[in-house]
Amino acid sequence: MRKNIKTTEAIFPMPVLMIATYNEDGSVDVMNAAWGTMLERDHVILNLTETHKTVENIKARKAFTVSIADAEHMVQADYFGIVSGNDTSDKFEKSGLTAKKSEAVDAPIINEFPLCLECEFIEYQDGQYGCGVIGRVVNTTADESVMDGDKVDIEKVSAIAFDPYTHGYYKVTERLGDAFKEGLALK
Repeated sequence: MRKNIKTTEAIFPMPVLMIATYNEDGSVDVMNAAWGTMLERDHVILNLTETHKTVENIKARKAFTVSIADAEHMVQADYFGIVSGNDTSDKFEKSGLTAKKSEAVDAPIINEFPLCLECEFIEYQDGQYGCGVIGRVVNTTADESVMDGDKVDIEKVSAIAFDPYTHGYYKVTERLGDAFKEGLALK
């Protein structure tokens, strides 16, 4: 028997994405965003409201990075979701993390997060069903510690996912099978 539940934001897992930009003074701003995904092969979409300091920065700089949060830095990732750049201008410094400038776009790469998509800003969609920020991925980098040869080993990334049912974080690790192959057994 099925039971109705009260939550409507019920897709699990949701990614824990770190959206990084530069503030007008050149300091680093990072926010935690679970509402984001790939729009198509080389475009990301982030459901962010214009009230976020990060969105203001994205529009001004025409660039941002999207890093995949990992288990080792869950506390910092959560902090970036709790504290607003509108209220705390030095929140990145307080995190203890470090950054370097992307060579591809005018945005910072957070050194401690193992995967980073470097994006140029395409457009902001607003309105009742506007999706927010759309960006084109111009470069992707991975820390060598999560690489297996030329490929990213997602188990080494130790990515975390957000659970909207209980507001928990979960580690994404174990590979269960091969996409576009396992289902062939039913064909």
